[in-house]
Amino acid sequence: MVGGRSFTTAAAALMLMTCGMAYGAGRDFALTDVRDLVSLSDPQISPDGREVAVIVSKPEWKTDKSNREIDLIDVATGAQRPLTRYRTGVSSPRWSPDGKRLAFIASDTTAGTDAQPDAQDGASPATGQKHDQIFVMPMDGGDALRVTDAERDVVSLAWSPDGKEIAYVVADVPANEKAIKAHDDAFQVTENNFLTRAALTPSQLWVVPSTGGKAKRLTEGKFSLDTDQRHSAPEPVWRPDGRAIAFTRFPDPYWALSFQSVIDTVGATGGEPATLAGLEGAWAPRFAPAGSAFAFMRPRAGDENNGNAVYVVEDHKTFDATAALARNIDAYAWLPGGDSLLLVGQQGTHSVMWRQGVGGGATLLELAGVEVESQPSVSSTGAIAFVGGTPSHAAELYVMASTDARPRRVTSVNGFLDRLALGGVATIEWRGPSGFREDGVLIYPPQYREGRRYPLVLLIHGGPEGASTVGFSSLAQLLAAAGFIVFEPNYRGSTNLGDAYQHAIYRDTGAGPGKDVMAGLAAVEKLGVVDPKRIGVSGWSYGGYMTDWLAGHYPQAWRAAVAGAALTDWVMDYTIAFYQQGDVYFFGGSPWSASDYRIWRAQSPIAYARNVRTPTLIMGDVGDSNVPLVNSYEWYHALRDNGVEVQFYAYPANTHFPTDIVRQTDVYRRWVEWMTAHLK
Repeated sequence: MVGGRSFTTAAAALMLMTCGMAYGAGRDFALTDVRDLVSLSDPQISPDGREVAVIVSKPEWKTDKSNREIDLIDVATGAQRPLTRYRTGVSSPRWSPDGKRLAFIASDTTAGTDAQPDAQDGASPATGQKHDQIFVMPMDGGDALRVTDAERDVVSLAWSPDGKEIAYVVADVPANEKAIKAHDDAFQVTENNFLTRAALTPSQLWVVPSTGGKAKRLTEGKFSLDTDQRHSAPEPVWRPDGRAIAFTRFPDPYWALSFQSVIDTVGATGGEPATLAGLEGAWAPRFAPAGSAFAFMRPRAGDENNGNAVYVVEDHKTFDATAALARNIDAYAWLPGGDSLLLVGQQGTHSVMWRQGVGGGATLLELAGVEVESQPSVSSTGAIAFVGGTPSHAAELYVMASTDARPRRVTSVNGFLDRLALGGVATIEWRGPSGFREDGVLIYPPQYREGRRYPLVLLIHGGPEGASTVGFSSLAQLLAAAGFIVFEPNYRGSTNLGDAYQHAIYRDTGAGPGKDVMAGLAAVEKLGVVDPKRIGVSGWSYGGYMTDWLAGHYPQAWRAAVAGAALTDWVMDYTIAFYQQGDVYFFGGSPWSASDYRIWRAQSPIAYARNVRTPTLIMGDVGDSNVPLVNSYEWYHALRDNGVEVQFYAYPANTHFPTDIVRQTDVYRRWVEWMTAHLK
């Protein structure tokens, strides 16, 4: 295993120096280096496997913007050239079936100039407003053509099998748009979050000629093909014969009811939609490239506390193709031939891929220490492209000639990291309080010396359906460079150790995970490398929840705490956050029911705030609809009024974690400085 070897506490002392060795021999990783990190996303390999289109995002400190473009990477040589250098809002690069054109979504900066006036059926001519539209670029040279003139942002697209049409998803214009402009704009509260300022409209399916022209609407109704709180809508998929299009149908545009999604299909020329997969929770449909099989994702057995499974429909039978793995699947793709799937998920502290035979077993792919960070893209030749990294190197583009080949790195957008000294990364395992085999990640200071005892910072992942892996982490490396050993524990509810472990958080959202983390801390302390009097606890989102829970239940264990976007009150969060109904799955019923009233309150950190004595830094975004900042206000006043040292910083952003480089680095700076001030 690259980046450290997996070990149990009994053998840990024998392996400590090997696992704690730093990467590189240059200067330590610094806050200014975060500004230079480039992110890659949505890699799309060409049908012939020779090129990859990928979104490249580079932060710009002076403007606090992210320069985002689609680059084309030559698989054989690694040559890289930009395709959309001067466009904004770029997303969703998608190859035409013959590989001769590339479609993508981008902001329309010249509204009404290069699409036909009647480009959308039933829509008024372009108003000059800027919306995200579909552009099609010929790959043999020439300018991209805008082919849509939608009155709202296009959010996803898919080519027809013959390349003559493009299906896309866009939200409806409000029926009372004129009244809204006149401030006759009261809206009914249903499943929306408390920051909502207008009723959402459903997103529907359209098709447009890929050379531009009149678009046709295919679906209409109160149901929606998209919900709020998503970066992009689930993509529609064409049936291989081009006669119908499958799509994920949500009950309405709000995320709260998205758990009730099903898969529908509609004729490519219109008609009444029909249900293709009626199992509640179904999404991400995909037809096999050969044969008649069809796949989709769904929580295993329909239980939202299980991991996502991949279901296959073949010969009129529906079955969980990933049942034997019995763990969460993050992403999947069909492999050529239609008899196997490519799966992505976590196994222990690694992000891995499997080849899953339809109706057969799964084979773990040999990735040579590369951690998978994206949905993989598969060409018609079987070549695979994905974004990945290692413990000492952030995201790069990797390709594999087949599932039998090892990954080959074809970019070096973050090559500067190879010249820096980074903290060594290791996996640690222990036996948890409920008999589970548990694990976590340790990051050592770059200048680690055997025999010394270091202050320790717990960095707890969010989710809770997430996992700490050995992949590169900016914040963990910054803390390590400041002289801390960093411990990233996994806990019940994490997605890396199978469904039983993930499901164990059901009706035990705080106490059980808290005991798991404390068992992991005890295992780390047995290594003899930690000063037990200098330990801090921290995390963002559910990691913030765990931080506050641990501070209220083990007050003598901590010298410092950092709680970012922390959920402190389950009842309030259920009432005003966007996921509302999602919280119900953790507890099995409403906080206002007689049977479940008490457990929601007993599992809320705010109920134990009077126990807290740990100096605490609180941070969060003002416009966070995921974990509303009201949670943090409660925690701040509870600590302040009880004489606990506390500081609270709010960022004027409408996100769950700041997405701009200036605020991101400010979060990291305050985090490291707080721990340094209280633990060093």
